[in-house]
Amino acid sequence: MKQSLALLLAAFALHAHAAKDDAHVKATIEQHRAIAEAHAQAAQCLESGKDEKTCHAELAKTCKGLAIGKLCGMRHKH
Repeated sequence: MKQSLALLLAAFALHAHAAKDDAHVKATIEQHRAIAEAHAQAAQCLESGKDEKTCHAELAKTCKGLAIGKLCGMRHKH
């Protein structure tokens, strides 16, 4: 009886852990999509002929609180 109860509790714990992991994965996916969208908008800004300073300012505003750094965690070598 004690073994059955222990197995049942272990099964519930594993299920709860898996659900928590699924929620974390879904949240991470959404964050990556939001960051990708911010960078797509920055690319469109540059393609429209605006200067890099202006587009980076718009990107910084979009990325505030979304990722590390003012440019959504991405930097170029220049």
